[in-house]
Amino acid sequence: MALLDQIGPVMVGPSSSHTAGACRIALLARHCLLTRPRRARFVLHGSFAKTARGHGTELALVAGLCGAFPDDPRIRDAFDVARAEGLQFEFAAADLGDVHPNTVLIEAEAEGESLSLLGSSLGGGLVQVNRVNGFDARFTGSYYTLLVLHKDQPGVIARVAGVVADDGGNIGTIFSARERRGGQALMSVEIDKRLEQYALDYLSSLPYVTWLRALPEVMQGPLAAEAAS
Repeated sequence: MALLDQIGPVMVGPSSSHTAGACRIALLARHCLLTRPRRARFVLHGSFAKTARGHGTELALVAGLCGAFPDDPRIRDAFDVARAEGLQFEFAAADLGDVHPNTVLIEAEAEGESLSLLGSSLGGGLVQVNRVNGFDARFTGSYYTLLVLHKDQPGVIARVAGVVADDGGNIGTIFSARERRGGQALMSVEIDKRLEQYALDYLSSLPYVTWLRALPEVMQGPLAAEAAS
């Protein structure tokens, strides 16, 4: 177990679950969008809804969507940073069903693109994304993650896994969910390294792939990385 696993993440506090975790969920949402978000709605569930303001959850969510890591001092001024970047945002509280108490639904819009992402903060800064654009997903931000929206047909998972292996990547987890047989499906693949651009270009060019995102690992920002070294 690493030192940071024992003492918690390097972060702007006060809470690893309500601040650091919230920031990481929103940061993953930011990386799902190719361009800077212009509008965002954060729907808070359970404990997130009850203590959002006191624990800095609202600030952390906005900061993450602006691209900040949990150790970024700009989190304290996230609302001002967002307004300066032209991001309009709002918060709401709702019962999101049978999910972890620290859960948020992020609905964001960028130029020509929209995103819906449901994520939970599990404690100690650890997170899990559970849904992306209406599809079940399972990834944590602890690894580089490949999201592939594709037509549900035989061989797609094997093809993606083969490309990862050919590029020297090792799959940590893989999860796939489809809307219906023969419809659209979303694959989330956590790998030990980011794929090279030529591999991403190849996957994007496949006729049955309609949307692809390569998300970086978001568990360590600059200060945390320096502390770990």
